Amino acid sequence: MKPPMEAIWDDEALGTQPPVLVDVGASGDPPQVWTSIAQRSVFVGFDPDLRAVREITEGRFRREIMINEAVVADETAAKIKLFLTHSPYCSSTLRPDAVSLANYLFADLFKVVGEVEVSATTLNKIVSRFELSGIDWLKLDTQGIDLRLFQSLEPATRAGVLALDIEPGLIDAYEGEDLFSDAHSCLVKSGFWLAHLDVKETVRIRQATLDWILDGQSPQDAKSIVETLDKIPGWTEATYLRTVESLRQRNAGRRDYLLLWIFSLILGRFGFAFDVAAAFAQEFKDDHLSQMLKAESLEQFRAAKLSKPPHREPLQRRGLRALLKSFKFRRRSPS
Repeated sequence: MKPPMEAIWDDEALGTQPPVLVDVGASGDPPQVWTSIAQRSVFVGFDPDLRAVREITEGRFRREIMINEAVVADETAAKIKLFLTHSPYCSSTLRPDAVSLANYLFADLFKVVGEVEVSATTLNKIVSRFELSGIDWLKLDTQGIDLRLFQSLEPATRAGVLALDIEPGLIDAYEGEDLFSDAHSCLVKSGFWLAHLDVKETVRIRQATLDWILDGQSPQDAKSIVETLDKIPGWTEATYLRTVESLRQRNAGRRDYLLLWIFSLILGRFGFAFDVAAAFAQEFKDDHLSQMLKAESLEQFRAAKLSKPPHREPLQRRGLRALLKSFKFRRRSPS
């Protein structure tokens, strides 16, 4: 007898139409979170520095496609200007907002050191050119244009996205960028819910101010000041999942329910995985598969909880609590 997870993957709805995972703004290897489903999935990545399109059918993924073009929202654009910055991770098709960035210590990372024109394409063209069934999980890290790229998808393709990773900013690092507030509002209205949010921080202080503060300080004191300056929220890493209500509204098929369930388990969102399994049972009346989804959900939930170390307070906090407790119960000695 096949293990439950393998039997679920072999369901006709998934077996004939593998998941499509698209990583725009890939830097290095594909996301680690996709490792467990790589062999069953189609992967599309983008690297404008490649000399030619590369397609691999025997590797980490069932099918792997690397595109040597930049991704844009404009369907008519054949070329796009890329602003090269001091840090290659900050290069963008949007010009860095020097006035806004001047307030932050990492401003130098965004200094433009060059401008180049690169070949451009769109996600819609990629779906058509490589005859993809759609996009199931889309990861966007495009330095300011994540939302507009998602919105540029054809309506049917956009509605089929089940998981979405974006990295929108909280400050104006680029001119006209899509900020987190814009992206979150749009995505919630589009049938997603926020499954994970990691807020990244930076130091807000002008370089000239820091130079003034450090003037006259010893090298050791200067280093200590720089390393301990308070940080403020700067940008986010956010993951969104499609809601069950959204699937029902467009009469989604069993494949979308099964993939959404799998994606939820991968992300460790077990409560939502239970919801998706229950919704599958209600929608498709497949008692055998529904029972497998339920059993596998519980199995992975229990395994994850057993492997997770028990929560312990930080040492300093535990010490403080013990100290306060000793004062609370200490009796004042008679005078």
